[in-house]
Amino acid sequence: LDVSMDMWSYFHTCLVSIWLHRFYIYSAVTFGISLWIVIQLTTTRTKRKGEKSHGNPSSPKGTADKLGNGCAPPQAQEVHVAGVKIFYGSQTGTAKGFAKTLAEAVTSLNLPVEVINMGDYDPEDGLAEETSSRNICVFLVATYTEGQPPESAALFCKWLEEAANDFRVGKSFLQGLRFAVFGLGNSAYVDHYNTVGRRMDRWLWMLGASRMMTRAEGDCNVTQSKHGSIEADFEAWKAKFLTRLQALCKGEKKPCSGKCKKGKCKSSGTQSKESSDHEHHGTSEHENTEAEELFETSSEEEAGGTDSVIDVEDLGNIMGHMKKAKVVLLEGVWNEGGGMQHLFSFHPQILILVYFVCQFLQDKLNCLMICALFSGYKLIGSHSGVKLCRWTKSMLRGRGGCYKHTFYGIESHRCMEATPSLACANKCVFCWRHHTNPVGTEWRWKMDQPEVILQEAIEKHQNMIKQFKGVSGVKAARLEEALAVKHCALSLVGEPIMYPHINRFIRLLHQHGISTFLVTNAQFPEEIRRLEPVTQLYVSVDASTKESLKRIDRPLFKDFWQRFLDSLKALAEKQQRTVYRLTLVKAWNVDELKAYADLISLGKPDFIEVKGVTYCGESSASSLTMANVPWHGEVVTFVQELARLLPDYGIACEHEHSNCLLLAHSKVSLPSH
Repeated sequence: LDVSMDMWSYFHTCLVSIWLHRFYIYSAVTFGISLWIVIQLTTTRTKRKGEKSHGNPSSPKGTADKLGNGCAPPQAQEVHVAGVKIFYGSQTGTAKGFAKTLAEAVTSLNLPVEVINMGDYDPEDGLAEETSSRNICVFLVATYTEGQPPESAALFCKWLEEAANDFRVGKSFLQGLRFAVFGLGNSAYVDHYNTVGRRMDRWLWMLGASRMMTRAEGDCNVTQSKHGSIEADFEAWKAKFLTRLQALCKGEKKPCSGKCKKGKCKSSGTQSKESSDHEHHGTSEHENTEAEELFETSSEEEAGGTDSVIDVEDLGNIMGHMKKAKVVLLEGVWNEGGGMQHLFSFHPQILILVYFVCQFLQDKLNCLMICALFSGYKLIGSHSGVKLCRWTKSMLRGRGGCYKHTFYGIESHRCMEATPSLACANKCVFCWRHHTNPVGTEWRWKMDQPEVILQEAIEKHQNMIKQFKGVSGVKAARLEEALAVKHCALSLVGEPIMYPHINRFIRLLHQHGISTFLVTNAQFPEEIRRLEPVTQLYVSVDASTKESLKRIDRPLFKDFWQRFLDSLKALAEKQQRTVYRLTLVKAWNVDELKAYADLISLGKPDFIEVKGVTYCGESSASSLTMANVPWHGEVVTFVQELARLLPDYGIACEHEHSNCLLLAHSKVSLPSH
């Protein structure tokens, strides 16, 4: 017995000692893992360099000499350029003449060439085929009266514009297509000088195509032309194009990602400073126009902007990086860190190290936030966040606002998108965060005070607004107004109602003269009942049956359906403005009209927002594809049929860009604006 007691005492002492020294154990394990990762990365990199330096010994050294100035490779060598297709849009015949001249020069390089009139070409099918053809596509297009394309190129340009601005068309639709644009114009018409060429270059890039060289412009105004005439401008560009084409034929350079510094490209192969200049979006030749374009467009394009803030409404590009790095890039999380964000964007392996360090230090929520919350999020304390919405940026430029502006008069540039709780109790198939935020059914994290959250949220929001000072197109008056937050959308990510001090936080917002729209996922009925009045209380109604709700929202609670129904009943008891938010997922929940009508009679909301799901890119966490995104016409039809089942509701408004419609109860009225 004494021996047993001694053994137990010894064992107990060991356990206590391990527990007391757990930090050192964690640190040692973390260091070991870090060292292992560094060794693995170093070994892998050394092997790759060795393979590249040895190259292919079977390749004859004199291949380039045998080719002379031509590009036609022997059959045994990889084909880098299969041919050149020259598209022209001409009103007076100048662009057509240039196309023929360029074709003759390309033919002399022993490359197949085809000259195509844009008016005789179907871009929807044809351009998609070029993504895998290894052809180089050249676009010679003139700008006609009032900045319009020539008649022969009108339909081509119209399709390109619509495709580039249609959220249903993937931003990688033309990925793999390599192109160059030469625009023809007259600088005497200052307001419309070469607008067609510039727009075409931009639209192709927005659809994922890669520039093989910087856009060039020919000027009919001989007093302003760089080379004395438009013909001379073309000849100068043609010489550069042929040089670049020959380099591509030899496989000297892969298409640049656009993230390299000028003259210091990291891509494989060798290049001259001149070709480096051609490869980048931000070269001096057209940096003024590019700067404006970067800030004019939506999420993917803003990745290259001044503040490196990437919207997450469209996450296709982000998900591509996730596949490669197995973690989410941290670009934008540490904007104040200067070079830190570049370090993480170019070395995603470091994120793996960060993840392990965080895990072993037992700070799991912060670890998840660091590795998951990205693309412009500003983290607040240990569980909150704020982000600049794309519509805020749009209204800063004097353009349109989001659906809240159309429906309720909320000024998007004075709206702050935030959350006091990054955690959520659902794992929805259409979550635009791809389940990278924490999940849970109860609050189990270190809690920050509401005063601290609000102060930091406003400060970080204002700092993001200030980054747009001096940006082309931003209105000074709008920028000044935006610094004074007037509305807070508590819908950024997660479940804000989980925050234990949510009522104090809402009171603070109202005391600062900030209106509040709060969104909850209908899994916390008691919290809804205890919630103090907000300006507008939303409940997400993502499905109308138990089976479809489980399939779409994938809730963590076992009694999710009862919680869902109780939340709707709790909403009916609230003496304030309430909203149902319906997200339509084609082939998943668009055929449940009668069941939706029954749920609406249960919660009696003042408004019903019906929105088509937004496809956020491929993810292992979801099987959704673009086929699940309903067309706006289909959403309109759904709402019209739903309205027939609800005699007390009528269609009040729509926001086509957001693929969203509003149904309003007859007892309420909308603001006129």
